[in-house]
Amino acid sequence: MRKTLILSVIFVVAMGVTLSAQPMNEQQVQNEAMVETSVTQGLLYMVEEEKLARDVYLALYEMWGNRVFLNIAKAEQQHMDEVSAVLHDKEMDNPVETSEIGVFHNAEIAKLYDSLVAQGSTSIEEAFMVGALIEDLDIHDLQRSIEATDDEVEIWVYNNLLRGSENHMRAFVRQLGRYGLDYTARYISDTELSLILTRR
Repeated sequence: MRKTLILSVIFVVAMGVTLSAQPMNEQQVQNEAMVETSVTQGLLYMVEEEKLARDVYLALYEMWGNRVFLNIAKAEQQHMDEVSAVLHDKEMDNPVETSEIGVFHNAEIAKLYDSLVAQGSTSIEEAFMVGALIEDLDIHDLQRSIEATDDEVEIWVYNNLLRGSENHMRAFVRQLGRYGLDYTARYISDTELSLILTRR
């Protein structure tokens, strides 16, 4: 993944993307700092959100033994690695490097992990519903992260994660369909969900 990041950066530079050398006034500096803080927080939140997905799916696999959860958990690990590579490239501390399964720095994500595992433990149908819910949230947050940054490498990584999350959404909705159940979007719009489910 680090080679991919480096190649992406080289490509961006080769296409002539340059930083402005014009001096900034105090307000511009403050605005830049606010944007940088928002982007930084977005990266830190996203890497833990990918960990949330991985950890929940591993827990649900242990409960139900359905390989769909294990296969997607492996994909979520790759997503974690991709965001971690960006954090490393920016020389930022990575909150998931030494975290145990089910342990999070972000209190909201920790609470969400507990509630999702509890919900998924009630039945296999609810477990697949949890999977769809996680991907729904992930897609929503990835879209917001893409809008919040102009960093080409981050955008490339987020779009890659977005494609993966859409694949996972389709997989979970297919599983729900085997039980005669539908998934109703909670974070993205119904139109977005329909487009995702018809896309291949």
